[in-house]
Amino acid sequence: MSHTLLIKNMVCARCKMTVLQVLKDLGFKVQSVELGRVVVAERENYDYTNLEIELNELGFELIKETTEAMVEQVKIALIETVEKGDADFILSEVAKKLGKNYSALSKTFSKHEGMTLEKYLINLKIEKVKEYIQLQQLNFSEIAYSLNYKNSSHLAKQFKSVTGMSMTDYKVLQNWERKSIDQIV
Repeated sequence: MSHTLLIKNMVCARCKMTVLQVLKDLGFKVQSVELGRVVVAERENYDYTNLEIELNELGFELIKETTEAMVEQVKIALIETVEKGDADFILSEVAKKLGKNYSALSKTFSKHEGMTLEKYLINLKIEKVKEYIQLQQLNFSEIAYSLNYKNSSHLAKQFKSVTGMSMTDYKVLQNWERKSIDQIV
């Protein structure tokens, strides 16, 4: 038998490794690790109190509430989508993936996070744009295409409205003020 733990702010491969190490150090028998989710073998003598303390010290949090778990699943789905560069992605697909009604999911997300799903996705994309600019991997048109923008001018307008500066200014300044993904909301 197994038990699933949902963990907030677990948003990258490094996070997975860190959480896995904490669990192993505390004697948990880990069966699988995914972003935001860990499956452990069921045992009565696990020390969940120390696990919670250790995770909190590292910026993670055990999720206990159903609504919070759903919001975290939405965030993970959106983060994975942006990281994959899924140009054909539509927000309503997140709801389908989670087996929820999009309208209800959107309202729950907005109420819980104080930001709409659309705004959260835009902020994720803008942080990805900053990463691409900093790493000089793609030109502006390629960045726009990879993040599902109709054209680079649409991206440029959105970038400026979120950051207050143009993409060119951001590139020239080389003041790489980026937010970590878990700090967007």
